[in-house]
Amino acid sequence: MTINRRQALQAGIALILPGVALAQAEWPAAKPITYVVPFTPGGSTDIVGRTLAQKLGESLKQSVVVDNRPGQAGGIGAAYVAKAAPDGYTLFGGTISTHAINASLYRKLPYDPVKDFEPVCLTARLPNVLIVNTQLGVNSVAELVALLKKDPSKRNFASSGAGTSTHLAGEMFADAIGVKLTHVPYKGTPPAMTDVAAGLVPFMFDQVTAALPLVQSGKLKLLAVTTGKRIALQPQLPTMIEAGLPGFEMSSWQAVYAPKGTPRPIVQRLNAEIVKALRQPDVKDKLEGQLAMEIVASSPEELRDFMAQEIPRWAELVKKSGATAD
Repeated sequence: MTINRRQALQAGIALILPGVALAQAEWPAAKPITYVVPFTPGGSTDIVGRTLAQKLGESLKQSVVVDNRPGQAGGIGAAYVAKAAPDGYTLFGGTISTHAINASLYRKLPYDPVKDFEPVCLTARLPNVLIVNTQLGVNSVAELVALLKKDPSKRNFASSGAGTSTHLAGEMFADAIGVKLTHVPYKGTPPAMTDVAAGLVPFMFDQVTAALPLVQSGKLKLLAVTTGKRIALQPQLPTMIEAGLPGFEMSSWQAVYAPKGTPRPIVQRLNAEIVKALRQPDVKDKLEGQLAMEIVASSPEELRDFMAQEIPRWAELVKKSGATAD
């Protein structure tokens, strides 16, 4: 049998790189996939990650294990994934923090949000709400602003971590009302909200669904939503703009990434499976109906273009506010 030059070259490459060829050919059969969530369990990033992990496990016929690695506004988990093998077996639940805000908030970030990752899919956008401890005795944004201007002891706000959208929402609020506020960062939403409910910190910005159980128990109160329009889950809540703060508009977001160098066919397959999962009725009901998220389901290219807009946008706010996490 005659072998032409092209066949010989292909055979030579296969001999030189048998591990690479085998990994791509067998993906994802070789081992379970790890989905790294860079925040504590129970928050929105964790819920999205676990929802997608279950659906990907079903469609790919392979276990997808969620690995929570909180800290540094998601930076610890991001740095871990940035150094992982680009073989399709490590995914990352990225956010506005890890892949936009952190780039300007930290002087020595242990990863590059653009150079160290392959964009896979922008999954969803989600609103934040202004949440106060009920014992403050305020029932509107205007009343909270009046209290903050009058009482310096109330000028602390909690967040799910330095560099998160909940942190920057607080900085934006301080700038909008002309009052210097002190940021109190936590390692995730649950501990931050627990302390706000206990009255240890007066208020915070965070996702609406995380606050609802404590709102229903009478420990927390919602004052306004940070998006440009009201949300269906809490239609009575005014926007921050409606509450008297012109131009106050922001949304957090969730996305999936893989380590830089992950083979294109694997990225495309992951994107297709994630988009398919996000369009399933039970996922739409959970994320949109129960968590007030807006499902996006983008292509990898759309996520890359979106980041190119978000990174400079948040860099401008960080510079203006003087916020830092170092």
